[in-house]
Amino acid sequence: MAKGYYYYGCLKDYDSAVRYFEQSRQFLPNNSRIPESLAYVARRRGQWDQSESYFNEAERLDPRNANLLTQHVLSYIILRRFPEALRKLDQVLNITPDDIDTVALKAAIIQAGGDLPRASALLAPLRPAADDPFVLELQVYQGILERHPEEIIARLKGIWAQPDPALGFYNGELRFWLGWAQEVAGDKAAARESWQQARSELEPFLKTQPENFALLEDLALTDMELGDKVAAFTLAERVGVVNPTEKDAMYGPFSMEILARVLAGMGEPDRALAALEKLLSIPYRGPLVWVRPVTPALLRLDPMFDPLRNDARFQKLAASPKPK
Repeated sequence: MAKGYYYYGCLKDYDSAVRYFEQSRQFLPNNSRIPESLAYVARRRGQWDQSESYFNEAERLDPRNANLLTQHVLSYIILRRFPEALRKLDQVLNITPDDIDTVALKAAIIQAGGDLPRASALLAPLRPAADDPFVLELQVYQGILERHPEEIIARLKGIWAQPDPALGFYNGELRFWLGWAQEVAGDKAAARESWQQARSELEPFLKTQPENFALLEDLALTDMELGDKVAAFTLAERVGVVNPTEKDAMYGPFSMEILARVLAGMGEPDRALAALEKLLSIPYRGPLVWVRPVTPALLRLDPMFDPLRNDARFQKLAASPKPK
């Protein structure tokens, strides 16, 4: 099993990983971790039906494993099977009531469907620690989508009073989110200052983490907001080189969404729209808050796509039934 995880997680040699996991199944025939591991490999290869089958097998063996159920939820989100994701998340909450990350994940799914009031009802009571960037960034994104981020700006500023060095590049990432919230709130000068600080905080990590595609994403979007077109394009394209779709069907298209956002922000509507059309047709794990792929509802709500909003082609992509 250890060798299987090494080949899966470190080398991305999925054939070898499967071989070792199947060998371990002979010795651990009733261990849910074997089909769970095979489910992870299958979804990285884009074998979604096979991955689903493995998840179901693992859950039959260990039906109250909250982490296993949550990983299955992530697959449903990637596939935009949101009703199924919500039903399975309710199973998780029955096992771990009021778990803050699970509640936030539920809100993320509801956000992706465009029901902001319902998402807000879940997110507003949550008070994540500064070392929980997923929940905090989701709350910032909620304020941005609502176009009223003033309250969350004040909370973010409070974090900088005592930044945690252990967060590493996430401090710069949160600074990027602060700048985006400030821009949406209309304070462009403060936004630019935050983005400049974000860039200065993020860039040093490239020396030691040159293939960290989350870090590259943060820098690409920061440079885009600062108007540095060449740097933004270079970094966005580098994400795709570091983690190509051919090798990772789950995270690989991540780079296409970053590029679409950069293209939209830098005055390249034709290429941006082509990328968005492609993204809406495929499953993948999205870059912002690391969960949702782009959806028509998020296209309608996300201010980063405002430069495309008057284009009839964009309006067609963003059109869909209102959430029930």
